[in-house]
Amino acid sequence: MAINPPVDATQTPAWAALQKHYDELQSEGISLKQWFAEDADRVEKLSFEAGDLHFDLSKNLIKPETLSLFADLAKAVKLDERTKQMYTGVHINNTEDRAVLHTALRRPAEDEGKYIVDGQDTVKDVRDTLKKIYDFAEDVRSGKWTGITGRKIETVVNIGIGGSDLGPVMVYEALKPYADAGISARYISNIDPNDLAEKTRGLDPETTLFIIVSKTFTTLETLTNAREARTWLLEELAANGAISAGDEAQKAEAIKKHFVAVSTNLEKVAEFGIDPNNAFGFWNWVGGRYSVDSAVGTSLAVVFGPARFEEFLHGFHEIDEYFANTPFEKNVVVLLGMLNVWYRNFFKAASHAVLPYDQYLHRFPAYLQQLTMESNGKSVRWDGTPVTTETGEIFWGEPGTNGQHAFYQLIHQGTQLIPADFIAFVNTPNPTKDGDQDVHELFLGNYFAQTKALAFGKTADEVRAEGTPEEIVPARVFKGNKPTTSIFGVALTPFSLGELIALYEHITFVEGTVWGLDSYDQWGVELGKQLAKQITPAISQDDEALAAQDASTKSLIAFYRKNREF
Repeated sequence: MAINPPVDATQTPAWAALQKHYDELQSEGISLKQWFAEDADRVEKLSFEAGDLHFDLSKNLIKPETLSLFADLAKAVKLDERTKQMYTGVHINNTEDRAVLHTALRRPAEDEGKYIVDGQDTVKDVRDTLKKIYDFAEDVRSGKWTGITGRKIETVVNIGIGGSDLGPVMVYEALKPYADAGISARYISNIDPNDLAEKTRGLDPETTLFIIVSKTFTTLETLTNAREARTWLLEELAANGAISAGDEAQKAEAIKKHFVAVSTNLEKVAEFGIDPNNAFGFWNWVGGRYSVDSAVGTSLAVVFGPARFEEFLHGFHEIDEYFANTPFEKNVVVLLGMLNVWYRNFFKAASHAVLPYDQYLHRFPAYLQQLTMESNGKSVRWDGTPVTTETGEIFWGEPGTNGQHAFYQLIHQGTQLIPADFIAFVNTPNPTKDGDQDVHELFLGNYFAQTKALAFGKTADEVRAEGTPEEIVPARVFKGNKPTTSIFGVALTPFSLGELIALYEHITFVEGTVWGLDSYDQWGVELGKQLAKQITPAISQDDEALAAQDASTKSLIAFYRKNREF
């Protein structure tokens, strides 16, 4: 397959112009305090709206004129062309020769027939699958679908790993206030036996439904956990007297009533004991980390209902359309992607903090870790040539205000530059007061205060004016000029959450385009998995396999053998 090489961004006039701009800023001295004082319209010039999200970029280390330089770089790397290729199904995932069409997952029904890719009407297939999922979800929610003893399902247990877990569990946690059918969800991902043991603890097998999420139905961790869950279910049902331990027909029926699958391998699904009619598929043009709005989100459709899931999809589509149709100079999605390039390649920032001031988003940073780092943690470009500059930031974070009492010290006064996204919402589903104090406003006070402190800092003279002893003054100085982006929504809803996820999907795409990366493969996860299959036999029984290992691995296995208690 012939592969068109990416544009080397570092060799473009646009990159040189950005470098010149960076050098000039460093020469004149970066001072957010001064920039705000000199330009009364700075906030207006650097604020944007996308969907129902508000963005304030004014506390970043840029000037308004920087935006046009970002736009020029986007044009130089042909971002518009690559965006069109992605949206229309060109195989931009070169190493796997696949289209990249997560945007098709949220296209409306009226787009059926408009996006034919490799002979497939992508939107029609998506909508047909969604109808099947929605019908199933309504059956479970209404009590039409029951367990083996006729009782309504009360707990859905999703078994998957990577994108088959991180997305669904994040969304479930984020939208808990919208769970309205008396159904909760649990998520099992780790092959560590402790994960399954804890997630099944206290469950009633008669009211538990397992969803096994594996496109190929061969994923080691997922299928191991699925078999263990099947054993748990049958043993618990037998212990309850719901089925007879020796009745194979009852066991088979129990599996059909308590297990469904998200997979395209119907043969393997049937071998497991799941009715293939209860398998929901998705396609090879949907990468795992981009799949939460596909059948991978079946658990979410069950817990929150089809109407809420549709709102979720509409939020994605809102940002998809904004990103594709807004000029680069005014396109906050493009500008945020370019900001990340700015910090990574010019300021040499190695990490990026995502700090949601909403406890319901406590799993959002972990979700973004896979989305961003699995996508752009690459050292070769999409044509196999070496990258020409640094790629990929380390994404991390925790909800505020917890993070303030953990790692904000490093962001405020450490020696590393750590750009940070602060995310919050005007309204809360749980308004409370402490006396006369609105607690949500107390919470948001911290959201506003942290970005202000990071931007403007505190001088030695300001510290002295507070009566601080001179010897302590240096420890209480805040240099400021720590860059942040404020993302502010009206409320955390299915729609706004879809917007947020799509926002970061496209930011990741913008960065990958600048760096010339195939952001949709993940070969870096393969070697360790291959070696694990080779090493596992050596752990307890295969001395020949042990002999083939390196000295360090042999030593670690020897420690295991000496201390394992069976």
